[in-house]
Amino acid sequence: MLIIGSGGAGKSTLSRQLGNILNLEVIHLDSLYWHPGWVETPQPEWGQIVQELIKRESWIMDGNYSGTLDIRLLAADTIIFLDFPGFLCLWRVIKRFWQYRGKTRPDMGSNCPERLDWEFLKWVWTYPQRRRSAILEKLCQVATEKKVIILRSPSAVKQFLQDISPSEVINGLGFVRSNFNDKISL
Repeated sequence: MLIIGSGGAGKSTLSRQLGNILNLEVIHLDSLYWHPGWVETPQPEWGQIVQELIKRESWIMDGNYSGTLDIRLLAADTIIFLDFPGFLCLWRVIKRFWQYRGKTRPDMGSNCPERLDWEFLKWVWTYPQRRRSAILEKLCQVATEKKVIILRSPSAVKQFLQDISPSEVINGLGFVRSNFNDKISL
C-alpha cells in the first residue's frame, strides 16, 4: 500500500494508523532518505533502496519522492492519495514544526531535528498546483489494475479509518473496500 500527498497532508499519521489496524509493516521513506544533519541519500543509491523495499511481501509505504513514484505505483496493490488543499497542509506543517521544534519526528531520519524554511513552505503551498494533475494522471493509468483511493479532507480520512477493519486484509497483502468506492472519484 502506498500513501502519497503533500507535506503536511498526514501521510505518516495515516500509515501508522493503517499499520496498527491491518498489522502491516510501515515504511516511512523520509526516515530512510534523510541521514543525520539532513543529508540526502544520493539518487542512484536511493533508487536501489526503494527497489529493495518494494520486493517485500507486504507493506504500507508513505512518502513522495517523485523520482521513484512510478516503481512504487507499480509495486503497490493499493494507492491512497491525500488530496488536501494547500492552506490545510501549510497549517499542519507549521503546527508540526511547533510540536517537534528542536526534536526529530518519529517518522524522520535520526538526528534530523524538525525545521521549517521558506523553500519548504513554498513547496507545500504550491504542491496542489505543481503536482496534483500529474499524480491524478498517473493514478488514472493504474486505476484499472490497482485499488486507488483519493481522500480529499480530514473527515474523509476519519471515515475511511472507521470503515476499515483487520478482517478486510486479504492474504496480508492489502484490503478490499467495497462500500467506500462510491465516496471517491478520480
